[in-house]
Amino acid sequence: MSTERHITLVHEQSEFAEARSAEKAATAHQCAVAARTVASHSNDAEDCVSLLAMLGLDALAGKQVGGAHSAARG
Repeated sequence: MSTERHITLVHEQSEFAEARSAEKAATAHQCAVAARTVASHSNDAEDCVSLLAMLGLDALAGKQVGGAHSAARG
């Protein structure tokens, strides 16, 4: 394998890894916002826990985006 071909493959792998990382971060943010939305529409804590479990969302993830989400609304 020539050096030029090896460099191209490494570059493509790096781009793919960056894209996967960006997608993972975007998905985590989307799930966190969804968890906060569910929490804000829940009747009580038990309802919130039940809804989050049904949707496969993590309550702690919603806290990670808390400051940014609140600032965007207000």
